[in-house]
Amino acid sequence: MVCESWKAKLDTYLDGEVPQEEMRAFDAHVRNCPSCSADALSRVQLKRAIQVAGKRFTPSAEFRKRMQQNMAPKRRRSFRWGWTLAAAAAAVVLVVGTLTSTYLENRSGRDQVFSEIADLHVETLASSSPVDVISTDRHTVKPWFQGKIPFAFNLPELQNGEFTLLGGRMTYLEQTPGAHLIYDVRKHHISVFVFQERSLPARLRDSAPEPDKLSFNMETWTHGGLRYFVIGDASAADIDSLARLFKAAS
Repeated sequence: MVCESWKAKLDTYLDGEVPQEEMRAFDAHVRNCPSCSADALSRVQLKRAIQVAGKRFTPSAEFRKRMQQNMAPKRRRSFRWGWTLAAAAAAVVLVVGTLTSTYLENRSGRDQVFSEIADLHVETLASSSPVDVISTDRHTVKPWFQGKIPFAFNLPELQNGEFTLLGGRMTYLEQTPGAHLIYDVRKHHISVFVFQERSLPARLRDSAPEPDKLSFNMETWTHGGLRYFVIGDASAADIDSLARLFKAAS
């Protein structure tokens, strides 16, 4: 079949492990191929389900403490000084290890959230109905969200600009409701996500995505208690331009 060569690399594409030029070709193909878009959507949903399942079971603090106690070495009293020094060294290692583990866990958590934002972007573009309210008029799209999400936000004026508003839809990030806007610039689609900052994980605060770990360009910031994400396969300059328009509108 014609699409077999595309589907063979679909997982690699969704993981952002294909070259930038090939990524753009994939984006264009997925948007125009019902079979591949449906396959991409199902795989994204499966990946997100696996991520959610992976968070479901974590060791309790009591279990960790019991295991640490069982693994603690027993020393004879005759080696009291040696035991004291060893305990002090172990305490230092434990503190350093805990701090390192916490840092890595937070960084991994941030990367996972950014990855979920990328998944939402791809999932929406692969959908047969990417937006629930279809309009290029911000005065039509903005009121549509009233009563559907627990906050209000402003949309920038795009008259005579290079960006075109396509519409919007409701979305969820880690069970937090938010707004998803889709814009077009030179045949590239850009997603803008807006969520309440207080409802998102604390690990996202004062953080920014690492460009080499994402298959898309992204900017994120907070203003007025809201967290904004701008993501797409458009150039970094276009992402920055749209982000600045939103910052000005806020």
